[in-house]
Amino acid sequence: MTRAAPGINQLPQALAQPVAKDPVPVIDQPDAAEPVTSNTDSANSAPASDPAPARALALASLVASQPQSSDLPRELNCLAGAIYFEAKSESLSGQLAVGRVIVARSKSGRFPNSYCGVVFQPSQFSFVRGGGMPGIARGSQQWRNAVAVAQIAHAGSWHSPVEGALYFHAARVSPAWRLARVGRIENHVFYR
Repeated sequence: MTRAAPGINQLPQALAQPVAKDPVPVIDQPDAAEPVTSNTDSANSAPASDPAPARALALASLVASQPQSSDLPRELNCLAGAIYFEAKSESLSGQLAVGRVIVARSKSGRFPNSYCGVVFQPSQFSFVRGGGMPGIARGSQQWRNAVAVAQIAHAGSWHSPVEGALYFHAARVSPAWRLARVGRIENHVFYR
């Protein structure tokens, strides 16, 4: 939980309450993430006729096709761990949005330049205790999804509906951040 400055927060899961109204709409289709046709960070919009359920199935297929390794590189382990603890109960699109925030932070020049640096930066993630993560159920489907989503977020092969966001918080809280709101996916609100 951020104490001194806006950052990435992990708060206990609860029913989301409405966020203060503003001109940025809630993303109604939580799996409306966008495919990217190359390994660059430029978004590629899906055709208007492509319904969100089809995109959700395509993202699920991409997640299922990711290789699973028990020997994950340290940086991907940090990214997957953050996705696991922040968004394991969210849709794949919500998990991807969290992962892409960490990727964006590492590339921004305003935060540490590694995934582990971002995740372990003081006062950013409440699940980090004593410089480490709690135990992870590594045999669970939630962990396998987090690993696959981390690989996708790292490669930039699928962009989230809130691409470019650098901050997020649980939707049930309303911090007084003076940041540009990008949107909401399920239980998280994202900002630039």
